[in-house]
Amino acid sequence: MATIHVDGKSYEVNGSENLLQACLSLGIDIPYFCWHPALGSVGSCRQCAVTQYANPEDTRGRLVMSCMTPASDNTYISIEDKEAKDFRESIVEFLMTNHPHDCPVCEEGGHCHLQDMTVMTQHDRRRYRFTKRTHHNQELGSFIAHEMNRCIACYRCVRYYNDYAGGTDFGVYANASRVYFGRPESGTLESEFSGNLTEVCPTGVFTDKTHSARYNRKWDMQYAPSVCQGCSSGCNISPGERYGELRRVENRFNGEVNQYFLCDKGRFGTGYVNREDRPRQPQFRKGASVETVSVDTALDTVIANVQGKKVLGIGSPRASLESNYALRELVGQENYSTGLSQKEQNLVELAASIMQTEGVYNPGMREIESYDAVLILGEDLTQTAPRMALSVRQAAKNKAKQMAADRRTQDWLAEPVKRIGQDENSPIYILAATQTRLADVAAGEVVASPNDIARLGFAIAAGVKGEAILGLDDDAKAFAQTIADTLKTAKKPLVISGTSLQDPAIMEAAAQVAQNLDNAGLTLTVPEVNSMGLALFGGLSLEQAFAQDYDSIIVVENDLFRRLPATQVQAAFAKAQSVIVLDHSETETVKAANVVLSAASFAEGDGTVVSQEGRAQRFYQVYDPSYYKPELAIKESWRWLHAIETGVKGKAISWTLLDDVIESVVKNVPVLEAIQDVAPDAGYRVHGLKIAREPRRYSGRTAIRAPLNVHEPKQPIDKDSALTFSMEGYVGNQTPAALVPFAWAPGWNSPQSWNKYQDEVGGHLKGGDSGVRLFDRLAKRPARSYVAPTAVVANPDSFRLVPMHHIFASGEFTVKTPAMESRIPTAAFAVGEQDAARLNVQDGQNITIKAGETSISLPVQVIEYLPTGYIGYPIGQAPTVSLAEPVSVAVGV
Repeated sequence: MATIHVDGKSYEVNGSENLLQACLSLGIDIPYFCWHPALGSVGSCRQCAVTQYANPEDTRGRLVMSCMTPASDNTYISIEDKEAKDFRESIVEFLMTNHPHDCPVCEEGGHCHLQDMTVMTQHDRRRYRFTKRTHHNQELGSFIAHEMNRCIACYRCVRYYNDYAGGTDFGVYANASRVYFGRPESGTLESEFSGNLTEVCPTGVFTDKTHSARYNRKWDMQYAPSVCQGCSSGCNISPGERYGELRRVENRFNGEVNQYFLCDKGRFGTGYVNREDRPRQPQFRKGASVETVSVDTALDTVIANVQGKKVLGIGSPRASLESNYALRELVGQENYSTGLSQKEQNLVELAASIMQTEGVYNPGMREIESYDAVLILGEDLTQTAPRMALSVRQAAKNKAKQMAADRRTQDWLAEPVKRIGQDENSPIYILAATQTRLADVAAGEVVASPNDIARLGFAIAAGVKGEAILGLDDDAKAFAQTIADTLKTAKKPLVISGTSLQDPAIMEAAAQVAQNLDNAGLTLTVPEVNSMGLALFGGLSLEQAFAQDYDSIIVVENDLFRRLPATQVQAAFAKAQSVIVLDHSETETVKAANVVLSAASFAEGDGTVVSQEGRAQRFYQVYDPSYYKPELAIKESWRWLHAIETGVKGKAISWTLLDDVIESVVKNVPVLEAIQDVAPDAGYRVHGLKIAREPRRYSGRTAIRAPLNVHEPKQPIDKDSALTFSMEGYVGNQTPAALVPFAWAPGWNSPQSWNKYQDEVGGHLKGGDSGVRLFDRLAKRPARSYVAPTAVVANPDSFRLVPMHHIFASGEFTVKTPAMESRIPTAAFAVGEQDAARLNVQDGQNITIKAGETSISLPVQVIEYLPTGYIGYPIGQAPTVSLAEPVSVAVGV
């Protein structure tokens, strides 16, 4: 700790920080542009100037940049000194010389860091009366709009895109007053994290193009605290709604998970919520015939179809814990299925079991950034857990930070650290089925079959323990031993694996390496937002469930055609007298249903999900659809299911609130007891007020419903949470982390207002970050040893399929989002150059594979290397088939 003196007052601060960060953490405002908590200091904008004094007797002082000055003990500064204030005002005036007067039409207006800082410095006059510099804008793809004339040359964008996210197709060009930030030429930004430019940029140079189509100001959107549904990482988001449409998704800070950044899948992949073809009212279906019916008619029909009959309940890893529990209550534990295939269920249950093993520690995504050696077994993280890939990229920089620390250079000095480190990285080793986007920071990357990856993993585990490495050739043994030695000498090693290659031996190898190291962290990724929650919750697999006798099937938020081959699903449905589906999107399963109940999406309902880390988090309803269209009947799945149960069993309604369901889950599922601590209950208040979902300036309620009634409509009443559908409620930094719907503070309208919610800037949220880590509270299981698999003997006359994931194409709902269409590649089988020559096929030529009873014909994409005898199968873009057995291949069919 250090004592600094600011305008005559003394404060205790973290001595390892710079003065800007220290003052902001104290709640003292200093304007800034180029500095960002995640990017460090470069001192390029000169906006954060303060006067520093040598001692208390010094009255003259000197101007220093607070972002470049350590907060060392007995530092005396003044923010209010006239010279410093005049200097800061002149800097803003200089930066604004060429800035257009377009705030009224700029999409960043009301959300703009430049506006905030201009007001903070009290600059309100422009003396420049000459021709402004102008630039041509670029087309950057379907996510980002570009308006270079608003640039103030803070360099944040290029530092984020290139240095932090590892992008290579974006840079800074020209010089002096004509400096230009963009691509060498117009074209789609290639980075999977490009959307963060909209929040990193302090002006309106980069804006959200998906929001532009239906634009409104920040203060005219309604928000809710939520969790990204795109993968199992559990990133926190703030979805914004207007007129019953989801308009924009922004990053919601969580100091232990996503911090300041999201991947593009999470930021732009929610357009499916607004689709017109989704079920918005109950439906009766018979083939292509769809009849919309009332809620009462639908419930009466469903109750008649299930009363006195054996009902099979199919849950889902994309449905909340509450909805899965309500389904189990309705059908009984012996008739409840997780909605996972046997293979997927075995994989996620194995991941959950390993995470509960004695001595195994699973770090959060922020902590991943602190590890100094990383081994990735079998995962292409950018495609399967993209935000984690961004954390691994930061871990690669730890060697440079250590080199800088050895030279007594603070790690927040971005440019000196980069110069000292040059191209040195902490060791990252990747064993995957294809080349990954992290190859540029990897000390070694091996492309191998799933079986070989598992065997290499066990070889590394043996090398760590000093045992002989058997069953590999000399080169593989040497490589395994190099990795083992690197992990052993690391202060903080990390092993990452997961389910994406559908081979349990890979995760077992990762667990063995972590156990043998003793001090290692272990992270296992799973496929969907609540896969880990379902692994803990338990239930039958789909195959086990369909093997039973049953009269009716209820499917909750699950497209079974993505889980099993179509013939298996169709045969299971044919056994049932009725198929009842609850879902929020038009899926193949919905098309096969007799009755469809219109379920709420994450934006229209509340619930709890568990991330791959084991972090239970709650998402909240952003808006009530019936407020805008009273005829809509969109309800959380657990509400539909409880209404059915009440009708079937004739019991009094007991679940009127979300808290009631949570209480029942806690009482009856001991492993999930901690979910009651995830967020405050519906009775929570701050100064007697509920938490406002809307900013203070929200406007236009009457206009929304003017065709119906010109009077001010009554807002919906939210009985399920401590949030209110109104701006009449508490807005401020005393809000518990789990309930913060959006970031705003007096004088801080931009995303930088998260500074006001943190215990220290760039640290964690006041009162602790959102979520509860379940594995930290569960009893540990004894450690066990795993056995390496035997080698799979390659057959030159047959091929095997290996899963190939794509961040945008593999998601169930990204393909239903219009903005994603241009980012989704054409479905194709990937074939290595050797096998392409053996099959005599070229790029674009069709091949047909036959797996079981399913035949699939797709064009070939020839890539540099894929393990011999393996064909890359595009997950999510082709019919579901078993990947366990060899397949036959026919060319040109």
